[in-house]
Amino acid sequence: MLGLVETKMQVVTKFDVVRIWGSDTIGWEFVGSEGTSGSLLLMWDDMQFKMNNCYKGERWICVEGVLLKTKFNCAFYLVYGAHTRMEKLDVWEELRFIAGLCQVPICYMRDFNEVIQIEERKGQDRLTASTAEFKDWVQDMQLVDLPLNDQKFTWFRGCSCSRIDRVLLSVEWLEEFLEIRLKGGPRGLSDHYLIIVEDSKFRGGPCPFRSLDSWFTHEGWLGRSGGILENWSL
Repeated sequence: MLGLVETKMQVVTKFDVVRIWGSDTIGWEFVGSEGTSGSLLLMWDDMQFKMNNCYKGERWICVEGVLLKTKFNCAFYLVYGAHTRMEKLDVWEELRFIAGLCQVPICYMRDFNEVIQIEERKGQDRLTASTAEFKDWVQDMQLVDLPLNDQKFTWFRGCSCSRIDRVLLSVEWLEEFLEIRLKGGPRGLSDHYLIIVEDSKFRGGPCPFRSLDSWFTHEGWLGRSGGILENWSL
């Protein structure tokens, strides 16, 4: 599973996703950009995951289905967090509602634009109202925040840095994938580090799912040698 945030693309075609993925055995869903900002793209191998339902919001995509090798029913969410406190609360409630519809183990991934612990944002010395509300939401949803042991922060801009990129799982994921872990990848041209979730002893063979930010700022980026996606092994 590969998630792209901030693609800045209003329309995504099969040609686009095949060029990114490297083969045509691919399923995908996207939320288009508004002007020159936003947009989400979620892709997966059709031989590994069968989508049954898809739900979308302005800042998230949910694909609900089954991992074919293990018959594990689940839902993947690609999230791009809002900026204001009230907008964040709206997103958390939307995700809570969709989780109630799906009624399967959840995997939320990517940019929540919020921290959980004070030490996850450089220079922060108190728990803000927004942080406390996000932490309460994670606890109410009974989610596990996968630790990122090889990278303290995931987002950098000037002197600011924080860990706003994360993966939140239902406990059923940890029971199904006993050695699941989160690790940091390369940063590339983005101000976010790529994050990777994998299980070294996946039943039936390895099948990692990945999430990254990629800034599509130049026309014809798909054909540029040395680009972020071309240098990443899918």
